[in-house]
Amino acid sequence: MTLNLTPDELLSTTRAVRRRLDLSRPVPRELIEECVDLAVQAPTGRNRQRWHFLVVTEPERRRAVADIFLRALPLATGRPLTERDQWRMNYHAGSTGRVFDGLRHLAANIHRVPAFVIPGVEGRTDHAPVDVQAGAWGSILPAVWSFMLAARARGLGTVWTTAQAPLERELAEVLGVPYDEVMLAAFVPLAFTLGTDFRPAPRIPREEVLHWQGW
Repeated sequence: MTLNLTPDELLSTTRAVRRRLDLSRPVPRELIEECVDLAVQAPTGRNRQRWHFLVVTEPERRRAVADIFLRALPLATGRPLTERDQWRMNYHAGSTGRVFDGLRHLAANIHRVPAFVIPGVEGRTDHAPVDVQAGAWGSILPAVWSFMLAARARGLGTVWTTAQAPLERELAEVLGVPYDEVMLAAFVPLAFTLGTDFRPAPRIPREEVLHWQGW
C-alpha cells in the first residue's frame, strides 16, 4: 500500500524526518525489501552496482549501533561555516532551529528507532582525487535517495545522517563489514511517520542557485 502522491508531491515532501518517527511501531521486512528493490534501479557509475544496504532491526544489535551513533555525534567536525553558509542558514532561521531541535530529539531517542539502514559502497575513497570521489558517491547517493523516496511513498520516514563517519571502523566491525573494502556512506534511521502530511520546506530563492550558460 502506497500513499496517493504525485511524483512532484513525492519529490517535494520527502523530508528529513527526526521528530515525527513512530518509535513504537516495527517496520515490516517486506517494506524495506521493496524499498531496496527500487533503490537498486538507480543509476550507478559504469554499471558496477557496488551498493550494499545493511539493515539493523534486532534489539541487541540496534542498541550497539545506537551507542556508536551517540558517541560519534560529538566527534563530527566538518568544514567551517562560511559567511555564505551563515546567510543561507539565517534566511529561514526558524527552519534551521527546527533542524537542530530535531537532531537533539533524534539523539535522545535513537535507541528507540525500530530500524537503521546503513548504505555502503565497495571501494574506499579516503584521500582519493575528486574524480574517484565523484564516481563512488555518484554510485551510492542516487540509490539511497531512491530508497528514501520509496520509503516516503510507503508512509515511512528517513533522514540521511553521517553520524557514523567518525567511528566508521568501529561500526564496520560491529556489523561484520570489511572496512578496507567497503565504505559506510551514511546512517539512516527508518520508521513509520506520525502522520503523512509533510509539506515542501522553505528554501532560498531559485535566483540564488540557478545559473544559465555560466556562473
